[in-house]
Amino acid sequence: MPQIPQTLHELSVGQLSARSGAAVSALHFYESKGLISSTRTSGNQRRYARDALRRVAFVRAAQRVGIPLATIRDALAELPEERTPNREDWARLSELWRKELDERIGQLHRLRDHLTDCIGCGCLSLETCVLSNPDDITGERITGSRLMPERRQSS
Repeated sequence: MPQIPQTLHELSVGQLSARSGAAVSALHFYESKGLISSTRTSGNQRRYARDALRRVAFVRAAQRVGIPLATIRDALAELPEERTPNREDWARLSELWRKELDERIGQLHRLRDHLTDCIGCGCLSLETCVLSNPDDITGERITGSRLMPERRQSS
C-alpha cells in the first residue's frame, strides 16, 4: 500500500484507491458521475484532496444499502461548498432514504414470496405471473401478447 505522508494534502489516484479500497476504475467512474473531483498536475495526472477519502467512503456506504448513484450525487451536491459529509449529514440523509429502503425491502419480500410459487409452477405465464407481469391492467382484460397501437405524431 502506498504510504501517504501526513503533510500531503493531495492524493494520486493510486493513493486514493489504496486508502479507500475502491478500484482506480471506480474512482474514475465516481469522478465522471460528479461524486468526487480532482485537479490535474502539469503532467495531466489526477490529484484528489484528502477529503475525497471521506466522500468515497460515504458513496460506498450509501451504495451498500442500495442508494442509486444519482441520489448520492444529489445529496453530495446539497452540502455547502462541496464539503465532505459528516455524521449529522449521514443521519439526515439516511432518514430521508429510509422510506425508499423500506419500499425496496417490501418489494424484495414480495419477490421472495412469489418466487417460491413461480418455482413450483415453472411456467412464468405472462397471463398470471406476478413476477414477469406485475400490476398488469391489460392482462386482466385480455391474454397473450398484444402490440400497443402507435400514437400518431402531430405535425
